[in-house]
Amino acid sequence: MKAFVFPGQGAQFVGMGKDLYDNNPKAKELFEKANEILGYRITDIMFEGTDEDLKQTKVTQPAVFLHSVISAICMGDAFQPTMVAGHSLGEFSALVAAGALSFEDGLKLVYARAMAMQKACEAQPSTMAAIIGLPDDKIEAICKEVSKMGKGVVVPANYNNPGQLVISGNIEAINEACEQLKAAGAKRALPLKVGGAFHSPLMQPAKDELQAAIEKTEFAAPKCPIYQNVDAKPHTDPAEIKQNLIAQLTSSVRWTQIVQNMIAVGADDFTECGPGKALQGMIAKINKEVSAHGIA
Repeated sequence: MKAFVFPGQGAQFVGMGKDLYDNNPKAKELFEKANEILGYRITDIMFEGTDEDLKQTKVTQPAVFLHSVISAICMGDAFQPTMVAGHSLGEFSALVAAGALSFEDGLKLVYARAMAMQKACEAQPSTMAAIIGLPDDKIEAICKEVSKMGKGVVVPANYNNPGQLVISGNIEAINEACEQLKAAGAKRALPLKVGGAFHSPLMQPAKDELQAAIEKTEFAAPKCPIYQNVDAKPHTDPAEIKQNLIAQLTSSVRWTQIVQNMIAVGADDFTECGPGKALQGMIAKINKEVSAHGIA
């Protein structure tokens, strides 16, 4: 069974999408439509900008979304998914590729999401850290304890693959959690260069802002199930998809569980649409764990 997966923020690179633009008339048309919708030439930054230009919030998320969605659309008949999923921002790409959202509406929501997240980050300094080599339940327990200490909130944010979990929260709480997690045996506890605590309660202002935009947008039933971040389960009902998308910004990304659940129903061919190959690496590790221990 064929699963198509879509990456999130962090997969961007200068030059992304240029081959598509230069060699595929449909891709060129969609990129130009995106320039029009956004009100600036995002293609100039994607193709010839600097890393710093590409890191701007108003650029990064739409850029990854555009490269991912246009890659899928330009596959034509080769894009025949049995199921789809996207990591964080990638969930919007997956929804457009599967026909639950129009290209225009998907891009507008991604841009609204990027700007709302930027505002939330500026309002409250916060960060994230990657924890390597500890079981998920141990990390969850330590996050819970640290959150009771009065140094702020810290929660599991991205369940990327067995042995890699990203935590998110207030800077002081993240620093305390990293110390405790290292003491508990984590191989590494690495603060990430991000501007905020994504997928944590600190994103509530962004969630409120994005909710209004999502509720005004029309969703259709996708042509195949989409496994959503908040519960790792397959969904085809537009009302459920909307609610899960609203909850996404303050909830964990359950990527490990999504891939386990896809494998459990027969997914044996994963294609990554968009920049980079980060998801392929995660999927390989999850697959290895499933093969070794039958986790699914």
